[in-house]
Amino acid sequence: MYFINHEQIDERIEFLAVLAEASQQLEAQWAKGERDLVWQLSQERVLHLAIETVTDIGSLLIDAFILRDASSYEDILEIVHGEGAYSESLTETLLQLVKLRKPLVQDYVAWDRQSLHPLISKLPAAFEEFAASVRAFIQSELA
Repeated sequence: MYFINHEQIDERIEFLAVLAEASQQLEAQWAKGERDLVWQLSQERVLHLAIETVTDIGSLLIDAFILRDASSYEDILEIVHGEGAYSESLTETLLQLVKLRKPLVQDYVAWDRQSLHPLISKLPAAFEEFAASVRAFIQSELA
């Protein structure tokens, strides 16, 4: 019998909707030409929270279904993908996202704040697919 922390998984999945909305607002502001420092830093925070939220969910799934231990953020995504939790194309998008962690957290001084990161426009659809895939994965594993 598996212990699945549904509450934590659901909270994080619901938070993805907040991040999707923030991504859409960022994209709209950028299109209007509003790219001041607050919007630039907001973009970084949205990307960082997206990384943490997706990997938190992955870690919760790994713990719940007693999967092998992950050695990195990328490994978290690959382990859960290897179990069939989400598609190859979604995995590629999520891996692109997670690879931004080091630049955002360690190399933030050199981060390009002048342009909207291309993943911002992909996040809302990716989060929708991710949420549905995770919920379906949990249901199939419990069946």
